[in-house]
Amino acid sequence: MALFDWMPEPIGTVLEGEGVILRAPRPVDHAAWSGLRERSRDYLQPWEPLWPEDDLSRAAYRRRMIIYAREVELGNAWPFFIFTAETGTLVGAVTLSNVRRGVAEMGTIGYWIGQPFAGRGHATAAVRALVVFAFGSLHLHRLEAACVPGNLASRRVLEKSGFVHEGLARAYLKINGAWADHLLFGCVNDAAERSDGQTPP
Repeated sequence: MALFDWMPEPIGTVLEGEGVILRAPRPVDHAAWSGLRERSRDYLQPWEPLWPEDDLSRAAYRRRMIIYAREVELGNAWPFFIFTAETGTLVGAVTLSNVRRGVAEMGTIGYWIGQPFAGRGHATAAVRALVVFAFGSLHLHRLEAACVPGNLASRRVLEKSGFVHEGLARAYLKINGAWADHLLFGCVNDAAERSDGQTPP
């Protein structure tokens, strides 16, 4: 029996952005995902946590899929792979995670784009589509994101997607084996504020 035979292909939510399609990761995506990550290893590693030795293996991908399914079922996260609308090529991923309800109604956005597809606007299109989904379908009030100060490309993605620089968090996340400062960004659902009779800042 193949490693993923027991897992059905999920239908899930499909989002459309400018030139991109976002959908949930599937078992069949492993080859394209692992290939893109491997080709982009040197490009991505400075901005990400250290990769486990087996990170690109089918077994590790299977574990990732199980975590994704559990998080989605609990309403804690919404992971998406990013594909070009024209050719259906996998170019990266974007995730809404750490969703908190109640008095917070907020979540955190993270993303990556493979090196062969960097600088083409795919990340910005994907983040914008996810913001619309989060504020619309999920009725969230606030989104947060963070990036290492030297990651200018990531900062541009956030600024072009409506996020505002709010501050600096020292030693915020362990990136590439070392604790790194991060710039903090936020985006508030102004439409929700207006519906409450309040004036957005």
